[in-house]
Amino acid sequence: MIRFYFHPTPNPAKISLFLEESGLDYEVVPVDTSKGQQHDPGFLAINPNGKVPAIVDSDGPDGRPAAVFDSTAILMYLAEKTGRFLGRPQDRPQLLSWLLFLGTGLGPFSGQAVHFQYAAPAGLDYAVNRYRREAERHYKVLDDHLANRTFIVGDEYTIADISAWGWLDKAPKVLKGAEEPLAPYPNIARWFRLVDARPAAARARKVGSDIAFKKVNDEETRRALFPSNFPPAS
Repeated sequence: MIRFYFHPTPNPAKISLFLEESGLDYEVVPVDTSKGQQHDPGFLAINPNGKVPAIVDSDGPDGRPAAVFDSTAILMYLAEKTGRFLGRPQDRPQLLSWLLFLGTGLGPFSGQAVHFQYAAPAGLDYAVNRYRREAERHYKVLDDHLANRTFIVGDEYTIADISAWGWLDKAPKVLKGAEEPLAPYPNIARWFRLVDARPAAARARKVGSDIAFKKVNDEETRRALFPSNFPPAS
């Protein structure tokens, strides 16, 4: 059994998609980040970085429970555990390269673009431009790579595609104001339609839909999501 620590945001969405694709038995454990539950000691024992997603696999490599955090690490762990969505052995160098491109580039720059366009105080035009342009640059790198390719790595659907789906599903929010955000990236658009049409993608979108997560953006939420913006309690 996989205990899946979840909030309805792009990085957990990647794990939802893998779990639905693989058919692994899992239980959703909600972590309401707007209430600060990611900072609870019990969760920090699983992920000291205080971020979702995280998992606890009751049947770890040595037969004991294993905790894994960071969406890229979880995808690699689950793919190796199941032997699925890893592609061909000869494609592993490219798989690692593109997973890290997504995990350290496209995802974080997309997240910062969202933050500065929606959550940061007005007047930070340099930061808004910086992160929006970097998100667009990463989109262009991936779009060029996908020319004449069906999937991101090799000839098979892999965890690289699963990873990319999580954030590219949020293109309308990342590329704020764009009427058709993927229009400048036709290869990504084609690829996204293919992945998004998979039955597991529809199931992944429903994960956690029965959980009432906090939606109000008040001071509690801001302190929970951006604690470094506030002075420590005396």
